Amino acid sequence: MATNFVYKTTKEISKEDLKELYDDNGWALYVRDLEGLQNAVANSLYVLSVWEEDKLIGLVRIVGDGYSIIYVQDILVLQEYHRQGIGTIMMKDVLDKYKHVRQKTLLTDSQPKTIAFYESLGFKKSTDIDCIAFVRHDF
Repeated sequence: MATNFVYKTTKEISKEDLKELYDDNGWALYVRDLEGLQNAVANSLYVLSVWEEDKLIGLVRIVGDGYSIIYVQDILVLQEYHRQGIGTIMMKDVLDKYKHVRQKTLLTDSQPKTIAFYESLGFKKSTDIDCIAFVRHDF
């Protein structure tokens, strides 16, 4: 794992640290309910966070049963730390931890850099494997 950073599997992360990370990435819906976000993190199947001293700089959050499916719910890195391999390290940790799980799923934007990132980790667009994804957002 990258030098100078500390990787933790704790699910106990302060609302303030979560707010800074999610705000920095423009995930406004999450920070509307910080208590709900903190509860979501605490109730996740797995959380890996990345710290530089006492500053939260990255987080990946997994939900699912851990046997037949995992879902990458959130993966974020502070903007100033992008392109340093932190996201790749977090995802490789998840893929190694859950290598026994057949279905690994996520939903993300369709930006070319995002697609390239996930494809570099072995993910395929659902349409490439003759599947379709459905989403229902109730706000």
